[in-house]
Amino acid sequence: MEYRDALAYINDKVKFGSRLGLTSIGKLMELLGNPQDDLKCIHVAGTNGKGSTSSYMATCLKTAGYKVGLFTSPYLERFNERIQINGEDIPDDVLGDITSTVKEAADKMLELGFEHPTTFEIITAIGFIYFKSQGVDYVVLEVGLGGRFDSTNIIKTSLASVITSIDYDHIKELGDTLGEIAYQKAGIIKENGIVISYEQDKEAAQVIEDVARGLKAQLYISENSNIEIVDESHKGNVFNYRFKDQFLDKVRTSLIGKYQVFNASLAITTLLVLREKGLINISNDEIYKGILETKWKGRLEVLRREPTFLIDGAHNVQAIEHLTKALSLFSYKRLILGIAILKDKDVDKMIGQLLPMADIVVATEAKIPRKLDADKLAEKISKYNDEIYVEKDIEKAIDKALSLASKDDLILFGGSLYLIGEVRSLVKLK
Repeated sequence: MEYRDALAYINDKVKFGSRLGLTSIGKLMELLGNPQDDLKCIHVAGTNGKGSTSSYMATCLKTAGYKVGLFTSPYLERFNERIQINGEDIPDDVLGDITSTVKEAADKMLELGFEHPTTFEIITAIGFIYFKSQGVDYVVLEVGLGGRFDSTNIIKTSLASVITSIDYDHIKELGDTLGEIAYQKAGIIKENGIVISYEQDKEAAQVIEDVARGLKAQLYISENSNIEIVDESHKGNVFNYRFKDQFLDKVRTSLIGKYQVFNASLAITTLLVLREKGLINISNDEIYKGILETKWKGRLEVLRREPTFLIDGAHNVQAIEHLTKALSLFSYKRLILGIAILKDKDVDKMIGQLLPMADIVVATEAKIPRKLDADKLAEKISKYNDEIYVEKDIEKAIDKALSLASKDDLILFGGSLYLIGEVRSLVKLK
């Protein structure tokens, strides 16, 4: 199958929607020979921070000399970003070949009376096949949605179950309390396994503890009290971190925002626990180097200067809160905000946090069915701001923001990961 045909096939299956449950992915993987059973996975779930935490771990393991698969979602600019080995995207021709293999198995499922696999189930299968075929040492495997019934949870065992920050998101699918959401995230915990969790809200923390105890899994917490932030700026962070008898001083990140210190600390905790258990071989120097060299596109990423053009993938209330705090790291005269939000998000709370900081707003739309119409978004925004422009086309929204900005202003585009991927591609061309 050619690359374009593969993408067309994968994207066409969006019509089957999403499906939480392991029956379909289980049958698909069975027909493909269960390649996931031969992989050593570090499984990552959570509401926010999954991508950067996964990238921190993958980069550190690569620095230690390992061949590391990284499975994440969604992508920003190219589909291939979702499936990487040592920072390199899956090649176009390989993606085409593997998609052909998965299609044959999907067609067989229909013959056997099963429903057609969803888009995410197909992508998950492609990732597992690719990682096995390339003989990776480890896979850092990011959950798509929730955890308990997510396709990635078809793995029987994991080196570690890592749970990042938990907050309200995907309430319809996961529940409307932190405890219910945490229960779904904690579904990746394996019997007699290892669990490393971000320091959570009390309700979420109790659920994770209960699930871990019930499965006789060893639970470790990356505690904020063990972190000392030495420096925080628009260029990154410097912090000290203590875990048991290990002390890492002046760890540097190039990712911006205080929350990236907590994500990095969670990644470090995981690596130290796995090293203590004899499951990986990595030095402190390799951890230092890996954390510093970690890049994660679209998270407080500066695309250009004069004016500073910033993008951030904040797409829920907690992420918006982190973003508003991080804006204090930048010096600017006016904030020109380009924003698009999906209609199934907590729109009112998100704009309630972010809009008071904006001087000028350009409302636009992400190019997916779940988009909130820009006119409706602008109507909500009008409660907070008088100078609002509506440009439904993303490129026109970018041009409008640039035309309004002076060299001392800050342009920020955010509110949806589906927005900033296109913004990133377009701004690089200007």
